[in-house]
Amino acid sequence: MLGTVGIIGGGLVSAATGPLSWQHGSWAAAYLVLVVGVAQLVFGVGQAWLAHELPGRPTIVWELVGWNLGSALVIVGAVLERPVVVDVGGALLVVALVLFARVVRVGRPGDGAGSPWIHWVYLLLVLVILVSIPIGLVLAALGGA
Repeated sequence: MLGTVGIIGGGLVSAATGPLSWQHGSWAAAYLVLVVGVAQLVFGVGQAWLAHELPGRPTIVWELVGWNLGSALVIVGAVLERPVVVDVGGALLVVALVLFARVVRVGRPGDGAGSPWIHWVYLLLVLVILVSIPIGLVLAALGGA
């Protein structure tokens, strides 16, 4: 649900900021669509499909809060050019990613949780985003977001 909201929000930001020539509009729209929307949907659906045991409510709440509050802080911090706010958001994203990865472990063939290669693809996506966070933090600190 929140991933879908991110995708729709990104489309609305793109539509609204184009005519306004907002400096961060294109970046914010892409971030909303790709990180808040698509990545969150992939992590949520992947976790539900691949986890050997579904996580408890507290883990899901921490994932949702970490991902969405972290993303909001990254966007607000980048727009306001406040690297410390971006850093706090990035830290929350890392916490959420660790939780997403911890729940999905590579399974044994035939365990009913999908093929092991799908687990590895999921974990690779987590790793790619995890590696991109420090890059984004540095760019934000340099004013490149």
